[in-house]
Amino acid sequence: MTMRRMSAAFLAAGFSVLLCASAQAASSSTALPPPDPTAKNLTPYMIQLRAFDACLITQSQLMNTTREAVHTPCSCYAKGTVAAMTKDELQAFRETGYFNDTAREKGLSFIDKCQLKRPF
Repeated sequence: MTMRRMSAAFLAAGFSVLLCASAQAASSSTALPPPDPTAKNLTPYMIQLRAFDACLITQSQLMNTTREAVHTPCSCYAKGTVAAMTKDELQAFRETGYFNDTAREKGLSFIDKCQLKRPF
């Protein structure tokens, strides 16, 4: 069980880095990070969990609060974003490990709807 929690924490931290890097890539001319090979076989639910974990980490840091305090808005963000993604956007996530441009726009929309802070 401890190993499972450590794996989840590692994945969340890795996805957080990818989320921040992709957000920065959207606002700058830097290259995107290399594809994440662990994303190849993710179901939409697993993508939602990654988005939720990354949101907890990123938003708790941005808002200088606990992860528990952003649990509900991050759940809103992750569920809404993944539910709004098309099959092509889900496949693009599986190929890269981060949201493509159109999925990122949907994510930003849900960041606003769920009353979270934009990471850039």
